[in-house]
Amino acid sequence: MGKLVFRRSYIVSLMALMLSCSETKKATDYPPPDKVTTFYNPLLGSGPDPWVYKKDGSFYYMHTMVNSIAIWKTRAISELGKAPVKTVWTPPASGNNTKNIWAPELHFLQGKWYLYYTAGATTNLATQRCFVLENPNPDPTTGSWTDKGKLADPLGDYFAIDGTILEYKDKLYFIWSGQISGTDISQRIYIAEMENPWTLKSSRVQLSFPQYDWEKKGSAVNEGPEVLKNPAGNVFVVYSGSNCATDDYGLGMLRLKENGDPLNAADWTKSPVPVFTKSINNNVFGPGHNGFFKSRDDKEDWIIYHANVQSGQGCGGTRSPRIQRFTWKSDGTPDFGEPVDVSQKLTKPSGESE
Repeated sequence: MGKLVFRRSYIVSLMALMLSCSETKKATDYPPPDKVTTFYNPLLGSGPDPWVYKKDGSFYYMHTMVNSIAIWKTRAISELGKAPVKTVWTPPASGNNTKNIWAPELHFLQGKWYLYYTAGATTNLATQRCFVLENPNPDPTTGSWTDKGKLADPLGDYFAIDGTILEYKDKLYFIWSGQISGTDISQRIYIAEMENPWTLKSSRVQLSFPQYDWEKKGSAVNEGPEVLKNPAGNVFVVYSGSNCATDDYGLGMLRLKENGDPLNAADWTKSPVPVFTKSINNNVFGPGHNGFFKSRDDKEDWIIYHANVQSGQGCGGTRSPRIQRFTWKSDGTPDFGEPVDVSQKLTKPSGESE
């Protein structure tokens, strides 16, 4: 696992720079949005692997914290720095989900909240797997979380990280980054149909592997898959390619053909070039591990991602969460543009200054 260990070699610096999760304010007591119409990136000083989920007028945010999972709750994602935060889960003292808590994602499915995350049994990264928690409370910052266990294909139970959900044609699918065997160290994108939000129904199917030069900088990596649907309902999976310790960490994209079968790899088309990359002019390096959300009034599409402000800062706690609006091209594909400089004043997402 030499390359994999290198890929996460900045974990020590990440732990040193973890944000404090003070519970001095309840997560339900957030302030109303400011009337100011602009904001600046980053949203927080540190926040690798950021995730946003919007429901009932509230934004729920989380990121990798290594030894716990916390949720920020706000009515204005552009004002995340003022939002209250609550630690909702800490790992058990022993077991297969005690170390290296990465990439948490919150999803509301079938009337309950589910929280998907990556963890390992030891500091050996080969033990990293995907897990899920369940909470029936309407507000995920309250109530209790039940451990629903590990999500894995028993015939392919190897290194697995960065799980996410695809809802498509009344079915649920789990998509993640994993390895083809216990000895292979290249990271691939896999998908499986789900029986329910905590159980896989089918065997895994490989959707993508690092085949282009831009996906192999530092090491061969496809990770952080995230689902995006255009206004017509077409499905995309946007993923991160190359080693996260490099400046060239960036986003690639898969597209499912119209009315395609997500479990049929032939129904997916892969872009040969990245769709979102570093900007030397704007001092944005290693932009990746993204998510997507609608503005508060559902009128705009936004991307959230992490990036560094200097070259060579790598895969640690210097990565900060940023957001920017994106649009759609005439062929239905997203146009993410260029990652913006943190000195650039941006207009808040629609509905946040009302």
